[in-house]
Amino acid sequence: MLMGLLFGSLFFLLFLGIPIGTCLGISAAITMYLTGNIQYLNSVVTRLFTQVDNFVLMAVPFFILAGNIMAEGGISKRLIAFFEILMKHVPGRLAVISVVASAFFGAISGSNPATVAAIGGITAPRMLEKGYPRDKVAAIAASAGTLGVVIPPSIPMVTYAVTADQSILSMFKAGWVPGICLAVALSITNIVTCHEYDSVDRTKYTAKDYLVRFKDAVLALMMPVIILGGIYAGVFTPTESASIACVYALIVSAVIYHELTPKILYKIFLDSVVSSACVLFVVAMSAPFAWFMTSENIPNIICNAALSLFSNRFVMLLVINIILLFLGCFLETQSIILLVTPILLPLCSFLGLSPVALGLIIIVNTSIGMITPPMAVNLFVAAGVTKCTIGEVSKKIILYLIVEVGVLLLYTYLPVIFHIPIGA
Repeated sequence: MLMGLLFGSLFFLLFLGIPIGTCLGISAAITMYLTGNIQYLNSVVTRLFTQVDNFVLMAVPFFILAGNIMAEGGISKRLIAFFEILMKHVPGRLAVISVVASAFFGAISGSNPATVAAIGGITAPRMLEKGYPRDKVAAIAASAGTLGVVIPPSIPMVTYAVTADQSILSMFKAGWVPGICLAVALSITNIVTCHEYDSVDRTKYTAKDYLVRFKDAVLALMMPVIILGGIYAGVFTPTESASIACVYALIVSAVIYHELTPKILYKIFLDSVVSSACVLFVVAMSAPFAWFMTSENIPNIICNAALSLFSNRFVMLLVINIILLFLGCFLETQSIILLVTPILLPLCSFLGLSPVALGLIIIVNTSIGMITPPMAVNLFVAAGVTKCTIGEVSKKIILYLIVEVGVLLLYTYLPVIFHIPIGA
């Protein structure tokens, strides 16, 4: 009764088109009131505040701001120029560069849409000039953008770590495995399918040409080294690294590259404030929902029910992946993490996974969800960049979707089969 009312009201409100953050808060409040748990309502406001009154969550707005500064400040443009000359012998060069540059950009911004806009906005016009079909270009940009949240540091990794009470550093360290696997798989796919549009560059470059491109990009290349090196060396925390990323990107873009004007800065800060507010609102509104579920022992009830239905952990993992991919079609990443984490965490011991490994499976699933309509944020951004329709992109994205799901299944099952520990 109670569980049916809680989730029934949640999905009914979602069906009405109400934003997910509001749905989480209202469904929890309705269930508390109708089931006579009025005493819980008195602490809802406190829960909302304490959920976002968290030092770790300060990393979210800072990483969003750093990504926006990179996109507008010329950093991503110089990265691509350097990779273009470095990968001159690779077939389908521009498509592969989109993947590599997206992985590099994701190692700083931690956001999928920001990665698609920043990298796709630069590589798409060049691919179109080379004769790539417009819908293919959009699919390349959208699929490469999924690396934004899988390559650490990552905003969803921070959200999961806070929700599951795990170490952000452990999440960042473990995130490289699926991130690199996805980047390699997408690069190989592009080499095989795009060599006819973009053959090997036969231009003779001198050592001076390489040096000039490297010198122009060295400050951009150093950014993830400083940020991630500082985190792993223990010089600063992930939250502090996010603020350092902002300061570094701001100094490089404004003082050295001279690409930031007051008007551009205003737009960057405004976009960052709006994006941060959207994420943190959902995080705050998830607090009473998750707290009420825990108080009423709902995660354990669902866990026991799942164990009674699926006694085989391999089947259970497949079902979990299918459910997460389905949710990714309709909900955005932060919402899914906040919704399913309390439910799936009790299953870790049965599945043979650490909480960190489970978190990465959730994050990879939700990242793939960003290229599965109708809630395909990456497709919307890529379609806007390339000026083509969602329907056209959706047809071309199928190949990349299959490749990414294949990597997801390998990452899900191989550690369990071969007892490879992922995360502490």
